[in-house]
Amino acid sequence: MMKLIAVINVIAWAGFWAFGYLAFSASADSASHITTAVILAALGAGIGIWAYFQLVRHAEETGYAKRTNRVDLSHQEHNGEKV
Repeated sequence: MMKLIAVINVIAWAGFWAFGYLAFSASADSASHITTAVILAALGAGIGIWAYFQLVRHAEETGYAKRTNRVDLSHQEHNGEKV
């Protein structure tokens, strides 16, 4: 499953860069082409970010990558309630 997400990640980022370039390089006359390219680029970026975070989460869970530094907030509890 992670290999599939990795392939989706690569394809999504490739789509982001390709359609982003098309959106920036299109002439101002073709507003519909620019709009379509921007929407597809944003979709590629969104899917790419989602897939990247899935891969990072999997790498941390399996021990391939060390866990990120997180603050322990247990010291903020007072009488069992969060402060």
